[in-house]
Amino acid sequence: MNLAYYWYEAAFAFARPARTVSNATRYAFSIPVNPLSYTAYGRTISAACELFERSTRQYAKPEFGFGAIEVDGRRITIRERAVWEAPFCRLIRFERPGLRRRQPKLLIVAPMSGHYATLLRGTVERFLATHDVYITDWVDASAVPLSAGRFDLDDYIDYVIAMLRFLGPDAHVMAVCQPAVPVIAAVARMEAMDDPASPRSMTLMGGPIDTRESPTEVNRLAQERGIAWFRRNCITKVPFTRSGFMREVYPGFLQLSGFMAMNLDRHLIAHHDMFQHLVKGDGDSAEKHRAFYDEYLAVMDLTAEFYLQTVEQVFVEQSLPKGGLLHRGERVDLSAIRRTALMTVEGERDDISGVGQTLAAHRLCPRIPEELRDHYLQMGVGHYGVFNGKRFVNEIAPRIAAFIDRVDAIRNGEGEQRPAPVRAGARPALTVVA
Repeated sequence: MNLAYYWYEAAFAFARPARTVSNATRYAFSIPVNPLSYTAYGRTISAACELFERSTRQYAKPEFGFGAIEVDGRRITIRERAVWEAPFCRLIRFERPGLRRRQPKLLIVAPMSGHYATLLRGTVERFLATHDVYITDWVDASAVPLSAGRFDLDDYIDYVIAMLRFLGPDAHVMAVCQPAVPVIAAVARMEAMDDPASPRSMTLMGGPIDTRESPTEVNRLAQERGIAWFRRNCITKVPFTRSGFMREVYPGFLQLSGFMAMNLDRHLIAHHDMFQHLVKGDGDSAEKHRAFYDEYLAVMDLTAEFYLQTVEQVFVEQSLPKGGLLHRGERVDLSAIRRTALMTVEGERDDISGVGQTLAAHRLCPRIPEELRDHYLQMGVGHYGVFNGKRFVNEIAPRIAAFIDRVDAIRNGEGEQRPAPVRAGARPALTVVA
């Protein structure tokens, strides 16, 4: 049995007394009544203690924490409410009481890949003023008792279908990274069943639709090691300290260690810089570091069956583009998609889902009319920049919003049915390059 989770929990337990002492020392060297807090020596001790405490902490699930936004010149309070629930997911709606104007429904499907849905805080915030936003709030598998049953790729697709049916036929869906595969599969199954709740559009962002295109280090690792290696080295059971005791999971801390190892030098430099900011008294820069890593280091576990099935079907077998992906025993036929519009978004420097992997969805969905398609390649951004940051806010999000508006106009019979313009030098018919 893989005991990694037990050793992980034990390490944090053993570090707890030292962390308590470190916190007390940091407090003593940072309070205004201590003259040493105004010296370089005092700030150095305080900074070292803070970095130690943060390095030995288990980070709690963050909050979205939206207070209020401005819509049409009015200040409107944001209220989070769970409107649909299942053992492994809640559907959160960001309600805006007092807003009377009807806006497009947008379901954002967050990745189930180790981080919480709050990683998409910036994504959600960008659409709050213009769309009726919902997001999938996936539950940490270590908090779900064994009595709740399994959760695999079939269940993920079932959840997406159930949420789209809950929202109704006028919804739009956006899949960020990992959920691109289950979302397009869910839409294909709904279209094959002539489901009236099929979404008006789906936007796939940096997703591994066809990992044969521009394979990245992540893709090559899965191909080289095979599913047996992942089962042997990545799967462990939840310890007795958690509600999901004895559930087999892929722990979030393993996923996080893999992500950090890919850019270890950058993380080391960031922590060194924070230490220097604290010593110099640069509170603003230190607070930006805290905000980022409070989010980045908060991780959740995935069920073993979902993780292994995803690795095998998406990265090893590449079942979706080869036409072999099954859902509840039925083949997922992407050619069944004909009414749901499709937009794909990629980042030029994406080192997780290479350029062309998401674009492949257009090739695999031949029955979608040309006027209901769009593709955008954002230059100068990596994986994270596809859904967050200045380029997302200023370049990517406006194009997604315009695509949704265009689809709504076409479906409502108000717009001229024609594809979006393509700039010179772009890929034929689909790609817009900034």
